[in-house]
Amino acid sequence: MKKIKILGIIIITTITFTGCMDLEEYPYNQLSPASFYKNESSVKAAVAAIYAQEMLDVSEFYWYMQEFSADQIAWRTWNGGNWGWDEAYKYVLSTHTWDSESTVIRVTWERGWTAIGMCNNIIYDLENLDPADVGMTEAAIQAYIAEVRTFRAYCYYNIYEIWGGVLPLSTGVEVSQIPGSVSDDFDEGCQIIYDFMMEELDETVSLLPVNSVNRMNQATNRMIKMRLLLNSGVFIGTDSYTECAALAQSIINGDYGTYQIAPTYQEIYGPGNQSCPEVIFAYSSDAAHHNVGWIRDMPFLPYTIRDYLDYTPPNSGWNCTCLAPSFDNSANFYDGADDEEATCFLDPPYNDKLGAVYQRFNPNDIRRQNYFADETGFYVGQFVKGVLRESYGTGDTILADADRRNQPLIFVDQVGTFLNKGRDLETVMSPRWGETNSGIRYIKYPFFPETMGIDFREADAVEFRLAEVYYTLAECRLRAGDAQGAKNLINQVRIRYFSPEDWVAAADELSRGFTAYDMDWMLSEWGIEFLDEGRRRRTDLRRFDKFTQGQWWFFGRANDAGVDLPAQRDRKYEWFPLPENALSVNPGLKQNPNY
Repeated sequence: MKKIKILGIIIITTITFTGCMDLEEYPYNQLSPASFYKNESSVKAAVAAIYAQEMLDVSEFYWYMQEFSADQIAWRTWNGGNWGWDEAYKYVLSTHTWDSESTVIRVTWERGWTAIGMCNNIIYDLENLDPADVGMTEAAIQAYIAEVRTFRAYCYYNIYEIWGGVLPLSTGVEVSQIPGSVSDDFDEGCQIIYDFMMEELDETVSLLPVNSVNRMNQATNRMIKMRLLLNSGVFIGTDSYTECAALAQSIINGDYGTYQIAPTYQEIYGPGNQSCPEVIFAYSSDAAHHNVGWIRDMPFLPYTIRDYLDYTPPNSGWNCTCLAPSFDNSANFYDGADDEEATCFLDPPYNDKLGAVYQRFNPNDIRRQNYFADETGFYVGQFVKGVLRESYGTGDTILADADRRNQPLIFVDQVGTFLNKGRDLETVMSPRWGETNSGIRYIKYPFFPETMGIDFREADAVEFRLAEVYYTLAECRLRAGDAQGAKNLINQVRIRYFSPEDWVAAADELSRGFTAYDMDWMLSEWGIEFLDEGRRRRTDLRRFDKFTQGQWWFFGRANDAGVDLPAQRDRKYEWFPLPENALSVNPGLKQNPNY
């Protein structure tokens, strides 16, 4: 029998396979686990490697897939692609024009399996390791195995949200053939993978630690299950809101660790956030080794942002990502027009409930300010909007580059060719037709003045936090008809974003364009609280049936290269296709039937 140690299940992906693949030529396949593991430190190091791998994938490639394809963040090119086109690598996500040959889908697929394969290797090794050989007890070994099994379920969840029932299912390191899709039937495949994750999570939760913020812990395990239950209607066609609500309540009650909503949001994302009581799991990050805070900030920012921040980021700004604009192009904000002179997408005649990020924030929400930090370590605000001046708005005007070179750098809540370069200005244009200044920018993880010596990459990358549990319970209650209960739960989080004086009105104030505490409101609140956290498509839009059926910004109102971008897209885009080269290498894989 031919055997292979599946490293990242790269055999499924495609990276470099040719010919008949003589799988028996790899001598490491015959080595004993004792050759690799000498003590508990070596076990910890092996486990740490899978965190490092998935950290990079979640923070970059899954972020592309889940945010650029949704309604709040876009990959914005300049003047038809003269700048920032990137061979449409990410632009196809923002316009729902991807196919099985799109590069971003291929790369995400290739990277997505690596951590799963690493998990399989470690589980196999630990199950075949004599605890005495590494100075450990059997119970300690089993705890590590449970940790890795939970992490593997989490890795499966991340790819399951993208590809669903066409996935292979592999839990071992030795196979006689390259594994194909778990079933020829997409829906049956969805159920099989779903059941596998559920079983893994339930079998391992009791063996996990509590309150271990940088490792899989009991609360994280339960939150992965909570996400499965919340989205079970999408995944397997059966709603599980009652069970989901009970699980969410048990997490809030402290059954799986002690957590609480942080009184200030700055604690969640700033230096030392591993001690924040709201953070349930975060990837350990530091400037010297693994860090991903840059992917939350730098794609939005120009290289001249250093002048605004009094700080030179270690990663250069991309200036290719912006928030979905709140206004059409019927007035020119560059020339000083007021907001009232253009039409907001949340207002008639558009009446959107999606996109328009900045205007969905309450005007008194402290996050809606332009980002500011000082040398005491204080910071506030998350946006970069308007005329940019050095030193947080106190110095000289910063100049733009590219098409607006030597003109003031002004970030406007619009996307369009106001200079009429490449294409004449239209009332609504797609993200392909922006300018270097188009779109408001966003800062999630804080920067501080250079004199403080704080590298923004030191903040841990937050993946699970208690606010998600509150919002999950709120949605379950709303779906059960308890709008007031849902509002009360959301407000337990929202209150931290307002001064006591402003909260008096804000507590009962709906966002612009919303008139009731209904499902549209709930979806909007998800988007506001978790903006830029890599979850908008996966956990929000699809569950509310808005991913291909909802309208925002340019969909239904613009065209690109003469092709209309319809308000309602084909439902085949609900799931992504398998990459073409994966299918060519592995005949056992079954393409998503919609492709």
